[in-house]
Order: sequence, then structure tokens, then C-alpha cells
Amino acid sequence: MDALAVPEDRRRGWYLSLMAPNTKGPRFAWLDPSRLYCNHQALSDCVTDLLQPFQNTSIDLVAGIDAMGFILGSAIATRLGRGFLAIRKAGHLCIQTKEQAYKDYSSCQKLMEVRLDVLRAGLNVLLVDQWIETGGTMKAAIALVEKLGATVAGVAAIAIENSNGGRWIKDNYTSSHCVPDELQAQIDRQQLDSFQSFGSRGSANEPEGMSSPVGGSLISTL
Repeated sequence: MDALAVPEDRRRGWYLSLMAPNTKGPRFAWLDPSRLYCNHQALSDCVTDLLQPFQNTSIDLVAGIDAMGFILGSAIATRLGRGFLAIRKAGHLCIQTKEQAYKDYSSCQKLMEVRLDVLRAGLNVLLVDQWIETGGTMKAAIALVEKLGATVAGVAAIAIENSNGGRWIKDNYTSSHCVPDELQAQIDRQQLDSFQSFGSRGSANEPEGMSSPVGGSLISTL
């Protein structure tokens, strides 16, 4: 699908077909969700879908996780008319911070940090990241917000995989994602039918000799 094209029929999640498969090998994430941000209508519809569960929720601040959560989080903050707080990978802020250790989707041990002069008791924070795979990164962000006295009003991401960490987040916090029920299985097996439209540039994570799933694009599935 043309990254800039806008279909006449914009059903919930139509923009998921814009996401591109990994073509660079196992040290990268299994897909690139950010391709949909290039399409102005896709980004707008994604934000609308993510905010549906929070229409009656008090949100004082939106916090996005380094780095791709900055894009989606900023778009959500702008839509809500709220401020945006960057939760950074450690070592980037030139001020005093609170740090939290975590393991990312590749099981690498890392540190996350946030400034000390914004979060406080009584502040309701919506946490945003691009994708939740193992849940380790988001759980660290939750810990930082709560350790500084603020309240996690909810968690939003394009997709939340049904990993142990993903299920823990869904069970313990109001969460929002863009994946229709009928597509969750594709997300969880980390192989989208829409990848077929990329032809020979399919996912580099796919084992040699395995064919792509049959069933057409996500657009037709929706």
C-alpha cells in the first residue's frame, strides 16, 4: 500500500497495513510501525482510536517513552491539549533524574530516566509507546511515574502483544491499542498477512523455508 494513500473505507485499524516488515535481521524489531506516521490521516485516525477508552478519564499529562513513543505521545498530547513529558534512555538529560532498570524486547539490560520537577502526587499521566512486545520498557516507565507519586491514568500503544508482560499491563491498567480482535493473533505470532504486499522484502525474522501466511492484506482482513 502506498504510504501516503488514504482509502475511502477507513475502518478501525486500516492504517496497520502501512507498517513495514523487518528487512535487516534479528537485532532489529520485527516490524517498523512508524511508516504509518508518514500518512497524515493514518496518524490522526490512530490517535483517535487510542483515545477512545479514555474519553471519560482525567488526563493531566502525556508521557512518551524514548524514542518512538515521542512521536505518538506528542500527537496524543496535542489532540488532548495537554503537556508532553519525555521519558528518556539514561544519560541524555542534563538535570537531576530518577532512574529505573529494565530489559527491552531484545532482553538487553538498560536504564530509563525521567526529570524530577514535573511528576507529583495528584497528577494523572497517560503513558504512550509505539509498541509493547515483552512489556519490560512500559513496566519501567510505570514504575518511574508511580515512584515519583503520580498516577498512571492508562497505557496506550499501537499494539500490545499477548506476552506475559503485555497481559500484565492489560490486567493492571486501563490500556488502549489499535488492533482489532481478529488481527491480534497475527500480532502475537509476529507475522502480519499484510507483509505479503512487500514481496521479496518480507520479514527477515521469518525462518528460512517458511512461507508467508495466506489471507491477503490487513485491509482485506478488516
